[in-house]
Amino acid sequence: MLRSDHPEPAQCPIMPALYITLQGAKSATFGEKRYDFGAGQALVVTVHLPSHGMISIASPTEPYLGLVMALDRAIMQETVEETGMHLQAASKTKARGSFVLRLNRQLVDCALRAVRLLETPEAISTLYPGIMREVCYWLLMGPGGDQINHIMMMANGHDRRIIQAIHDLRDRFRETIHVKDLALAAHMSPATFHRQFKSVTAMAPQQYQQQLRLHEARRLMIFRNATVETAASEVGYSSVSQFSREYTRMFGRSPRRDVSTWRGSQAAAKDFTS
Repeated sequence: MLRSDHPEPAQCPIMPALYITLQGAKSATFGEKRYDFGAGQALVVTVHLPSHGMISIASPTEPYLGLVMALDRAIMQETVEETGMHLQAASKTKARGSFVLRLNRQLVDCALRAVRLLETPEAISTLYPGIMREVCYWLLMGPGGDQINHIMMMANGHDRRIIQAIHDLRDRFRETIHVKDLALAAHMSPATFHRQFKSVTAMAPQQYQQQLRLHEARRLMIFRNATVETAASEVGYSSVSQFSREYTRMFGRSPRRDVSTWRGSQAAAKDFTS
């Protein structure tokens, strides 16, 4: 569950999930694509995508309220098979890793029941999988169902190899990986691989890896108290100055200033609520 009393940047790597806005509004940017989603809408993310965004509408009297429900890939695939859904021809369905939808009554009901389970934590392990199965069903049956179906089942050979490349980059983001090697592993030409990768993630492979590195470095500095030099080295940068330039370009502040500002905002929030 998410809450903010004022507009603020909201950068984080995003996992496959349903990102629901209950009150206020938020935006998320993946590469060159920006998605805005307000109250009654949700951002659906079907692959791991680094993102930066903004809580755009929030105030102390009407704070931004959001809910994140991680999507379970195994349950999603089972639901596809049980409902007998079939993919359209690949030429008719372009795989996308994210899109915005308007919540229907059924999805809102699932979200509400999921939150209510927090009152009885001993029941979560037994009842939550059933709620998630309902969420998957209504997502598949809704306007974006073909997109989720396409990504989850990976019916097209190209799509399957692009998803594998995303997993490889995510797991090995600290390493120096060349696009030509990824393309070779995917049995594609570099140009075709680049085009297909960008179709799913809205960013080039190098940009995807760079954003994963910078997000991880930010996490290390904020939550592990890592120095700028240590964080840069940990995520694969050999040059601290290059790391600082790319970090500033992405987050709008130098690493030290960004971490200092974040900690100051957290201290101010604690003072406000105490």
